[in-house]
Amino acid sequence: MTNPRDTRFMQAALRLAQAAAEAGEAPIGALIVDPATDSIVAQAHNRPIAGHDPTAHAEILALRAAAETLGNYRLTGLELYVTLEPCAMCAGAISHARIGRLVFGASDEKGGAVISGTRFFEQPTCHWRPDVVSGILADEGAALLKDFFRARRKAKAVERRDGL
Repeated sequence: MTNPRDTRFMQAALRLAQAAAEAGEAPIGALIVDPATDSIVAQAHNRPIAGHDPTAHAEILALRAAAETLGNYRLTGLELYVTLEPCAMCAGAISHARIGRLVFGASDEKGGAVISGTRFFEQPTCHWRPDVVSGILADEGAALLKDFFRARRKAKAVERRDGL
């Protein structure tokens, strides 16, 4: 059974993902929550294109914003909600930040590193392992991604056809 609190925060992350799509970025949204106050400490969506920064994933940007807000890179006890399973880079940052709980939506068989791929938090060299909850509003997050990339492929096909 899905926790209503997790659903509420994942819905907020999905709104961020939609904003990313509207900005031409892959639709992934993330937010960091303080469970003691049930408040959002930081939020972000993907920005690698706009930021000319391959590390500007939603999780990384949210972690940076939370660390800046709190004045500490260690975010022990906080929760990270993200619409897509984090990649290896983001999993590493989550571990270094000492996030207490990671909640994600859709799994990512190709690029994910939590329950897919390298399973970062299961590696013996991983020094901090958050509690992990997966599959929260996964269908909604996956649909956003599918629709976004379908539209991009269609636009590219039109460009090729029209010689642009």
